[in-house]
Amino acid sequence: MAKIAMKNPVVEMDGDEMTRVLWQWIKEDLICPYVDLKTEYYDLGLVHRDETNDQVTVDAANANKKYKVGVKCATITPNAQRVEEYKLKQMWKSPNGTIRRILDGTVFRAPILAKGITPYIPGWKKPIVLARHAYGDVYAGVETQVKQGGKAYLVVEDSEGKAVEKLLVQDFKNSDGIVQAVHNLDKSIESFARSCFNYALDVKMPLWFATKDTISKKYDHHFKDIFAHIYETEYKAKFEEAGIEYMYTLIDDAVARIVRSEGGILWACKNYDGDVMSDMVATAYGSLGLMTSVLVSPDGNYEFEAAHGTVTRHYYKHLKGEETSTNSVATIFAWTGALKKRGELDNTPELVEFAKRLEQATVRTIEEGEMTGDLVPLFHAEGITPKKLESRTFLKAVAKRM
Repeated sequence: MAKIAMKNPVVEMDGDEMTRVLWQWIKEDLICPYVDLKTEYYDLGLVHRDETNDQVTVDAANANKKYKVGVKCATITPNAQRVEEYKLKQMWKSPNGTIRRILDGTVFRAPILAKGITPYIPGWKKPIVLARHAYGDVYAGVETQVKQGGKAYLVVEDSEGKAVEKLLVQDFKNSDGIVQAVHNLDKSIESFARSCFNYALDVKMPLWFATKDTISKKYDHHFKDIFAHIYETEYKAKFEEAGIEYMYTLIDDAVARIVRSEGGILWACKNYDGDVMSDMVATAYGSLGLMTSVLVSPDGNYEFEAAHGTVTRHYYKHLKGEETSTNSVATIFAWTGALKKRGELDNTPELVEFAKRLEQATVRTIEEGEMTGDLVPLFHAEGITPKKLESRTFLKAVAKRM
């Protein structure tokens, strides 16, 4: 059988630990037998990021801008313990945060639904899609420790370097402490808003946007104002014609409403809120391993990734030669998302069709009772007893159905 040809490469960003192992197996078992895979490869494993002073992450993001489509494996964002474990030069920032800052887009995360996997919240009958702003906030924050007796100020200068505002953040006269500054850009918030409104119209889903403007009366309220202005001037008539609503509410009220809903909602969140809530929604639908994630930038760049961590515990078992049962579904769907988009942009319908078939084979494997261990307790289908498969055995089971 002739392999499917690719006209242009996908930017491939390798990652860490157990997901790095799965990454290679997915290519070997599910992609390369059928596709003449063309990628521009970047090693975003923590060791190589440290060796390059994290320049490789910047290079990968710029390559994504050049080729328009990237696919990323899960990576470690180091904390103090990881700095010691890997003997790092410093505590490098989140590679996801760096890539999102360079691409400047919105992350859309949606559950992968399979018959037999019942959500923890039984009222959820339809997908809840998370739209996460992918710029600024704590991911581009500046922070430091302050000794007792010190003071921290927020100072704003004009274009000539003259201070126009100086606000006391805290007088640390009685205790050591910490301080943090975050920022965002009107241009990025406007892009975020338009991405959300356009996505809602594409999928015909109501859009909810939530912040905490009652507490953050300038920062969060600015988000609210920009969304409201763009909706009223550019999208209100389109939403009314499509029969869908746009609603703003406080983030805590949104959480309560989402839990009581039946789903079928596009939920837009600021960067940190979206990071937290997407994991909550994914887990409530069944597993972090059953969620797609794509970063979409206003100028037509796409970066697909698995919305979970590197599965450290399984990796240490793997290093000992022990078998693991690690969920690879989200990583498979990261690859299929990238290949579908590459095929769409390059007018290669056979590549698009291949990616769709691989997704169908993956879901069908689960629906027919073969799955990784994390999904077994969640699976309930009449007449089918779920069977736990080891990590690579699951990939082989998917390959059989291709």
